[in-house]
Amino acid sequence: QVQLVESGGGLVQAGGSLRLSCAASGRTFSANMMGWFRQAPGKEREFVALISWSGTTTYYADPVKGRFTISRDNAKNTVYLQMNSLKPEDTAVYYCAARASEGTTANVYGYDYWGQGTQVTVSS
Repeated sequence: QVQLVESGGGLVQAGGSLRLSCAASGRTFSANMMGWFRQAPGKEREFVALISWSGTTTYYADPVKGRFTISRDNAKNTVYLQMNSLKPEDTAVYYCAARASEGTTANVYGYDYWGQGTQVTVSS
């Protein structure tokens, strides 16, 4: 089992920045790929970004490319999501997820472990 705890959410004005953190514990060596997803009210959970265990592979959803950066510190078992130039449409609950299997996927069903989520609200 892998436990994930997100932090860093909050209320920010449009154009501002936030950095989300995801602390992993438990059998962290079984987490091959880490991802960030988000879910706005009334919408399905959607992919935001992913990063491989080594950090050499990253991938972003089109709406956040050039504004968000995913990174990880394996010594701290922590994954980060730096969010810049935030827009009101970025408002959502952001979830950290871990994938145990090999391979890269942006599909929500490809991830085995999930955090409880952290709220990000961007005001216009």
